[in-house]
Amino acid sequence: MNYKHLHYFWAVARAGSVTRAAEQLGMSAQTVSGQISRLEQEIGRALFRPQGRGLALTEAGRVALRYADQIFMLGEELSETLADAHLDQTIRLAAGVSDVLPKFIALQLLQPALRLPHRVRLSCSEGDFDELLTDLGSHRLDLILADRPIAASGQQQFQSWLLARCPVMIFGQPGLASQYEAGFPRSLDHAPLLLPSRDNVLRSQLEDWFDERGIRPDIVAEFDDGALMEAFAQQGLGLCPAPAWQAPRGDGLQLIGAVDGVWEHYYAIASRRKLQHPALQAIVAAAETRG
Repeated sequence: MNYKHLHYFWAVARAGSVTRAAEQLGMSAQTVSGQISRLEQEIGRALFRPQGRGLALTEAGRVALRYADQIFMLGEELSETLADAHLDQTIRLAAGVSDVLPKFIALQLLQPALRLPHRVRLSCSEGDFDELLTDLGSHRLDLILADRPIAASGQQQFQSWLLARCPVMIFGQPGLASQYEAGFPRSLDHAPLLLPSRDNVLRSQLEDWFDERGIRPDIVAEFDDGALMEAFAQQGLGLCPAPAWQAPRGDGLQLIGAVDGVWEHYYAIASRRKLQHPALQAIVAAAETRG
């Protein structure tokens, strides 16, 4: 594939018309249109169709644009990286954070990398655990922070490290919390509760904990996002579980009691090829120091 032709296609797709793209490229509209026609001939598919006074992408065009976005945005990132005057003195770390991991916890776990004596450039992205594993496997990420390790039957090129574990507490808006403090945890029976969604590791631990004690809370709502769950709790819409590390947040939530024996676990997952990455080593070493 001629990547110059692909770049012209990308410019037109983003601009919405050949004329606007040609102006941005400093070329004639006829030249740009001709290059795109050559690309369409090369792949044997139309990428655009007329729509009013402009152009709309065909299905093949939408697929091509998705790939072109990745190709040229990575190219721009590469150019920017190579132009960095401090490149040889910079450690780059691309970290993926599982979307169920509290932001405050992710900050604490990543901080040791930022304390290295070298210049560190950190790039963070958040996403679904499985999607992050895909990015790790394709080397777009150096490591993942998650609430679970890689499965024993998972891909053998990955390794997991337990970085920390944190006890879980039940919190509530003060007016609501005062109703359930006495007699905890039996007081949670039929209490309004906000819980993580069912694919969250903590959710299954909490359900086992309730079952063992014969507690049947009233589950008001379920959340993928812990911050959103706590926002609901702050409005007095239910009690919520949260890691003890987040207790001194000053967010208007009052501690009711500890969920004895239930812990949040936080892991780093990386390719075995990254074992010598100084930032990963700093993160793991800090975890060993914490014990």
